[in-house]
Amino acid sequence: MSDRVEGRWAEIFGPSYLRATAIICLGVALLAFNSFLSTTTLPTAVRELDGVEVIAWATTLFLVFAIVGGAGAVLVKQQLGARWALIATAGVFIIGTLIAGFANSMTQVLIGRAIQGLGEGAVAALCFALIPELFPNRLVPKVFGTHAMIWAIAGFGGPAGAGALTEFISWRAAFLVNVPLALIFCVMVLAVVPNTRSSAEKMAFPGIRLFGIGVGVLLIALAAVMPWLEAAGLVALGTLLVTAAIWLDRRHPTPMTPKGAFWSNTTLGPGFWTILLLPIAGTMSAVYVVMLLQQLWDFGPTLAGAFAAFMSMAWSASSIAVANIKKRSTRKIFICIGPLLVAIGLITVLIGLQLTSPPIVAIAQIFIGLGFGTSTGYTMISLIESSSAAERDKTSTLIPTTQSAGNAIGAALGGVVANMAGYAVATSNEGVLSSIVPLYIAATGIALICGATALALVRRIPSYTETANSPETA
Repeated sequence: MSDRVEGRWAEIFGPSYLRATAIICLGVALLAFNSFLSTTTLPTAVRELDGVEVIAWATTLFLVFAIVGGAGAVLVKQQLGARWALIATAGVFIIGTLIAGFANSMTQVLIGRAIQGLGEGAVAALCFALIPELFPNRLVPKVFGTHAMIWAIAGFGGPAGAGALTEFISWRAAFLVNVPLALIFCVMVLAVVPNTRSSAEKMAFPGIRLFGIGVGVLLIALAAVMPWLEAAGLVALGTLLVTAAIWLDRRHPTPMTPKGAFWSNTTLGPGFWTILLLPIAGTMSAVYVVMLLQQLWDFGPTLAGAFAAFMSMAWSASSIAVANIKKRSTRKIFICIGPLLVAIGLITVLIGLQLTSPPIVAIAQIFIGLGFGTSTGYTMISLIESSSAAERDKTSTLIPTTQSAGNAIGAALGGVVANMAGYAVATSNEGVLSSIVPLYIAATGIALICGATALALVRRIPSYTETANSPETA
């Protein structure tokens, strides 16, 4: 078997795969856009509905329920088949969107956001599961390249688009624009997606396990807004609940997660730790960097947002560039390099802030983006290719769920570390600069740990990972 994997960009946008590519991109775009929606839309909504004290929960609930929806996606596919599972979960997303868009109170907005997250988390997970079904292995890197590009565009364009809708129409329009997009998605699913069912063993509703994961992540997220002692307790309790839920799932006759995820010496063990840790490290910086530029250097929102966009653009460009790599041995190198680039970028952001150097911060943001772009796609591919046909659905759906968990945990841990260091009560630039040192050291440390798990991952990847179960050889 050759060490080279051939595949051209023109194929995924050609007549054979264009509609499938559009479905995957639109499904991912709905999750990506709505993950960033609240940064520009909710401030206007809370002024109208009088609920500023709960504004952070609009994003927290969306992410937590997206994790729960993603974790239960395989069950929905088993019961309904791929086509109707996508339509049903997109319908849940539409219901949540309508509740939030027509809300008369912040309580209703929060309920809508939770339902949105539940539906869209499942949609994104199911879209991941479709990738190995709809595309041959040689094109999967290109599909993941477009996936990364969608997230990068959403990271910059999502807040801008939602802000324009909010400013020129209303905050409700920023929510309701999702409805026609989701309906278009459903029509495309009916036309393209086969009604295949998960090949995994049938499982009963995993209520206790989903409850443990959801509540555990929620407690970790809540820690970001609590005093440091209570925050440490919530992080510990949340981590214990999530760990217990995964432990129970591992021993269940019909687990939600693929065998070996997080626990074993197989590819899936260190692979899923890599998928989890990299977003944690990146998000710990991302939730603060724009605010820090405004606090320390009096940057306006647009200019500060442009510095955040450096990371998004580097992520997008590098993910597209490395998707052309044909040698699997080279792909392994990129998997290992990515976390190291993120670690270099994170510590360099801290240096740039301390030296009051915008060019250094800009370069650091580019390094972070390069780290995500070069490694994430091939890490995902390695996990999917290393799974058996019976486990592939579980592996595919767990990937975006794990990424969402990483984003939620990273935001919470960043808040805990920064607040423990005195960021929330800092009244001078010197105090702010001092308080963020532990934040960036912790984030860099997590990125380096991720580098170690990435190295463990590539050591477990066979020289040639094509299997008889792949779409190309089946």
